Order: sequence, then structure tokens, then C-alpha cells
Amino acid sequence: MTEGTTSAAEGGDTLTRLEQEGEIAADYLEGLLDIADLDGDIDMDVEADRASVSIISDSGSRDLQKLVGRDGEVLEALQELTRLAVHRETGDRSRLMLDIAGFRAKKRTELAELGAKAAEEVKASGEPVKLDPMTPFERKVVHDAVAAAGLRSESEGEEPQRFVVVLPA
Repeated sequence: MTEGTTSAAEGGDTLTRLEQEGEIAADYLEGLLDIADLDGDIDMDVEADRASVSIISDSGSRDLQKLVGRDGEVLEALQELTRLAVHRETGDRSRLMLDIAGFRAKKRTELAELGAKAAEEVKASGEPVKLDPMTPFERKVVHDAVAAAGLRSESEGEEPQRFVVVLPA
């Protein structure tokens, strides 16, 4: 067996494991939706080596906004509960991402724009730019956008006041 074959088999195992995480998460979330008497469809995918589960609704997302909460606080809590449910079933720590009513997708777009804008500001001024405190998810999106713009960034501070600093090249 060659090294490439082993690697491909491991990749298949990882995909299977992530799909299993998505299935467990979907079952858990369907139960939550039933308890809360909310309508929503579950969409599962694997993105960037992590399971991704979304709750979407055809009838507008007004009811699902209750599950997002102010600034995504309820969404973050539900994501942690879902990760715990997956951990309970698999015994492995999950990096699963949860999105509800497109909140994270919209936030990702806004943060990518913020990161690109900060990078342009740093390129123009040559001075570091400090951004407001963010969640780990938000910081990751900004770091990726800054890297795509050809600059580097670092996280500084302590949770929950941890923030991104965009640095000159």
C-alpha cells in the first residue's frame, strides 16, 4: 500500500466521521425544533474539515430568529449544546458549525468585508489596526480575509474581549 492510498483512506474515514457528526447533530436539532414547536429544515454539509449544519425555513425566518438571539448569542449556545450531544454519542470533540436562518453566512460576508477593509487601511497607512472584540468564529473569518489580502493579523486580549490586530506587511 502506498502513502497516497493510506492518505485517501484516512480522508474517506474523516469524511464519514464528519457526516456521522452531522447526522447526530441533525437528529438532536430536530428534537429541539419539535420541543420548541418551530418549523425548520435541516441542511447538512462538510466544509473546511468540519461538519456544518444549518436550520432553514421556507416560511421566512422570523420564528427561527428566536434561536439566533441577540448578536447570535442563542446560536452560539445551541452550537455548544449540539457539539456536546455529538460528543456524547461519538466520544470525540466536535468542531461542528451551526447556522440558523442564514445568520452565520451573512455574518461571514460582513466580517470578510471588514477584514478586507482593515487590510486596505493598514496598506494605506502602514499602521496596525485594532478591531473590536469578536467571537472565535468572527476572528477566524477576519484572519482569513486579512491573509487573502496579503497581510497578517493576530488575536490579542482575553475572552470575551479578544480582538484582531491587522499588521503591516
